[in-house]
Amino acid sequence: MAKLNLKIDFSQVAQQFRGLQGRHPGLWPAVPRGALLVAAFAAVMGLAYGGYWRGQLEELEAGEQREVQLKNQYIDKLKQAVNLDTLRKQKQQVSLYVHQLEKQLPSKAEMDALLSDINQAGVSRGLQFELFKPGQVVVKEFYAELPISIKLGGAYHDLGAFASDISNLARIVTLNNVNLQANEKSGQLTLEAVAKTFRYLDKEEIDQGRRDAIKANKAKNPSAAGGEVGKK
Repeated sequence: MAKLNLKIDFSQVAQQFRGLQGRHPGLWPAVPRGALLVAAFAAVMGLAYGGYWRGQLEELEAGEQREVQLKNQYIDKLKQAVNLDTLRKQKQQVSLYVHQLEKQLPSKAEMDALLSDINQAGVSRGLQFELFKPGQVVVKEFYAELPISIKLGGAYHDLGAFASDISNLARIVTLNNVNLQANEKSGQLTLEAVAKTFRYLDKEEIDQGRRDAIKANKAKNPSAAGGEVGKK
């Protein structure tokens, strides 16, 4: 069986590339003509990719990503639709919970009575108030916070009972920044703290807060004046 000789004579190949200058490409030897065709094909493919196919491929890739996003959104909405009754029940439970919390917040008219309850909680335990000073009201989005600086003295167990009475009030009251010090002379303790209570905002206060927020937002991002000034 004859053996296939794959040996290439590169000297003959190089010889075909000599003397091509000034000759028509159609008259070139086979190897230079083939190399020219390959180079021309590569140039055409490069121009086609850069001028047309590249944009098409990028558009195709963006479309594929968009398709994945739409599928995920469809799956999420399908899950929500399947669990719609459960979500409605959860919404009702959350609304009920919020309503119960709102009941624990006094209205603006009830704040004086709540302050009296806090003071009475200390007096009923035989504690002596050295300081009971309501601070500046801090208005949040849906509620207002009133800090009260208090300082009172008494026995350890009476102070503990006072803290327990505060936590058991019908309205929400918290004790913050608690500082407890012993008086060596009297043998009693002095409690310094900031009692914070909260009240819900009425509709007028909420509306006013929203108007103030809109004004503040406009002040930060003033819109450009519309229209042009005409010439006389």
